[in-house]
Amino acid sequence: MPRPALPRLSRPRLGSPAGVLLAAAFTLVLAAIAHIVSILAMPALAERNAYARLSERTDSNVLVMLPDATPQEAALPMMDPAFVSAVCLYDLSEGPLKVRVPATSDYTSVSFYTAEGLAFYALSDQAAGKVIELDLMTPSQKAALPEDEEITAADRLVIESPSQEGIVAVRAFVRARGMRELVRKQLDAASCSTAN
Repeated sequence: MPRPALPRLSRPRLGSPAGVLLAAAFTLVLAAIAHIVSILAMPALAERNAYARLSERTDSNVLVMLPDATPQEAALPMMDPAFVSAVCLYDLSEGPLKVRVPATSDYTSVSFYTAEGLAFYALSDQAAGKVIELDLMTPSQKAALPEDEEITAADRLVIESPSQEGIVAVRAFVRARGMRELVRKQLDAASCSTAN
């Protein structure tokens, strides 16, 4: 007994409404893929990223106060004028980095970025207390720490950096305009230096 013939599916023609919809959908998918790839590749391909700009202003392993942002000029893009900011370009090739930041009267935070701009850790005074104090090191430097060291995890916060170089960003909130200089003086006591 012969089998009944299945209906033949025809491909949509380009001039037909189905063909136009298929071509539009294909174009949208390709455009979305190109857009996502370009956004993800941008930090790696940027020639004048934050690390490159800041390296023109300061040396490694030194905390530097940034000038206040104005509508005409800012040391870094998208700086909030309600904050006083300081940065430290770190280079862990000479050893771990000790970061110490006293908490200001309002909100203080410390954020860590790789040289390519990838954020990998942040800590505020609300979590740390009156002083934000930590050691930044590479995984191999952390592995080299003595196991019988008497310093407990509560006494010493150790952060692993995924890269040898990067940025430590310190930000302190200024509640009132007249307090800006006081907050700057409080942040002058902050330090970022190679551990000895």
